[in-house]
Amino acid sequence: MATFKYKIRLFNNFIADKWMVFTVGIVILLPFLMAIGLCFKSFDILHDQKLLHIIFSSNWHPLRGDFGFAPFITSSLAITGLSIAIAAPVCILSALHLVYFAPRYVFNIMRPAIDILAGIPSVIFGVWGILIIVPLVSKYIAPIFGIVTSGYNVLSASLVLSVMVIPFVLNMLIEVFRTVPQELHEAALSLGTTNWQAIKKVLVRQARPGIISAISLGISRAFGETIAVLMLAGNVTAIPKGIFQPAYPLPALIANNYGEMLSIPLYDSALMFAAFILFFIVLVFNLFSRLTIIRYEKSIV
Repeated sequence: MATFKYKIRLFNNFIADKWMVFTVGIVILLPFLMAIGLCFKSFDILHDQKLLHIIFSSNWHPLRGDFGFAPFITSSLAITGLSIAIAAPVCILSALHLVYFAPRYVFNIMRPAIDILAGIPSVIFGVWGILIIVPLVSKYIAPIFGIVTSGYNVLSASLVLSVMVIPFVLNMLIEVFRTVPQELHEAALSLGTTNWQAIKKVLVRQARPGIISAISLGISRAFGETIAVLMLAGNVTAIPKGIFQPAYPLPALIANNYGEMLSIPLYDSALMFAAFILFFIVLVFNLFSRLTIIRYEKSIV
């Protein structure tokens, strides 16, 4: 009887081990499968036009077979870059305050508030942006610089996108700072440093790989955001020359046109190539940030 139970346990362990290996394999294969599928769907546009022309051209005339993605790539980079430039300092300083300075009851109030903010649908952020941010930019911020704008531009989209990214990055940064050993903080204080000096010189340095990872994931999230950015960016096919200019990011291009253009094979292929560009940018950026983390970790060993 004991031998039979032992064999049952071995069989259960075998099944559990193989099932975990299978699920890990699925996670590893998914990005490759998505990349292969997007490449296959993009074959028509790549066969019809040169790659450099598609990426660097500003001419977007689908009905004439002219597909230039420079305005969309530039718009995505501009909106994402500005939103992260706004969100990153807010997230880092807020996480430091909640973990190292704020009373416990403040931390307990803020954690569910952050989770609620993270769970709000993006379309609600878009509506909020139209009601609040667009008039704020058009009536109060732009006139300071002597600029007349409708308010649907890079700045409006970036402000709303930064608010959407903040809870996502802030939650990760809180966990990053909480995993830093308390002994490091105490050791720094015992050497005569102030609390802020200990945090700035020791704890933040120790948490730097986690900070880079959190901000990198925030950038990836910002790159792929669609609805709110679509509602606020202005969706004008031109390279934005300033933060008060309208923009047309890649996710908005795909969302606006894909359903209507399935009957035009080359247009369909061009939109699939837009998805591939977005996928490639996020992948390269994540790989670059990972290499940065590895290099930093080696430098402090």
